[in-house]
Amino acid sequence: RYGLSTGMLANELRTSLFGKEISKYKVGEDEYKIQLRLADQYRYDINALLNKNITFRNQSNGRTYQVPISSFASMKMSNTFSSVKRKDLDKVITISSNVISGYNPTEVNSKIDMVLKNYPLPNGYSYKFGGEQQEQEEEMAFLSNAFMIALFLVFIIIVAQFNKIITPLIIMSSIILSTIGVFLGLLIFNMDFVVVMTMIGVISLIGIVVNNAIVLIDFIELNRKRKMIGKKVQLSVEEVMECITEAGRTRLRPVILTALTTILGLMPLAIGMNFDFVSFFKFYEVNFYLGGDNMVFFGPIAWAIIFGLSFATFLTLLVIPCMYLIQVKLNRYIGLS
Repeated sequence: RYGLSTGMLANELRTSLFGKEISKYKVGEDEYKIQLRLADQYRYDINALLNKNITFRNQSNGRTYQVPISSFASMKMSNTFSSVKRKDLDKVITISSNVISGYNPTEVNSKIDMVLKNYPLPNGYSYKFGGEQQEQEEEMAFLSNAFMIALFLVFIIIVAQFNKIITPLIIMSSIILSTIGVFLGLLIFNMDFVVVMTMIGVISLIGIVVNNAIVLIDFIELNRKRKMIGKKVQLSVEEVMECITEAGRTRLRPVILTALTTILGLMPLAIGMNFDFVSFFKFYEVNFYLGGDNMVFFGPIAWAIIFGLSFATFLTLLVIPCMYLIQVKLNRYIGLS
């Protein structure tokens, strides 16, 4: 009627209820939107909305009309959804809540999950936890895959270097020691396990801790080859033990110094030590401070590497030689060289 469309009518009601930006107010560099809508006493009054005049131009004769909305629309009370959300074409209802201080979100979700498992859901209904827990699960799955890929690649490289299977497995045991060291350090010093950052540190340790084991095993193999020169029989277990002892004695200082330099190099990153370059170059003031913003991001990575490397370095010097000697004895027992 009068050339008025339902879109024009809906736009008028939307402007009355939710407002419409008509201009902007600028104060300095800040801009503020100016919204036009009905006052509260009219916005929540249905009769006032229906009696509100709508101004429009008739497209056929070009004349302007002012007609109340009640002339075009009627009001009917009903129940409906404000919106229907879908995910993968399935209807979804999201229930969200915050966890009060003192409670662990993971534990709360576990208890809710236990209750829902015993609740009979109608056919076609299902539930799934989202939010922070879903993000953590996805990040943990991605990092776990990255961890396994890194393990596989490092193992292949070591196998290609030593042309054996058992020796690379002995070397890979240092990775297990470093992982234990990470969680043990976090437990002792009561630090939080940050899923992404801590796992990145654990993955980084894969390529770090195997170096000491590779150097140690390689030096043992070199000592055995030297002792085999001029001999037609294989070395006795006592002679192999001498090679292991000599390798441990020779490589002790380089291994410890290498680990120590890495740990000391990571300490400023772990404790958040920062240097203000602006004040240094501008006012020639030397200003060091601790606990910068980068500590939140890089701190968990640095602490994971420090804990894992410290624990694995000392145990590598003890466990790797023992495992190598056990391997030699087992080979002799089953008749291998």
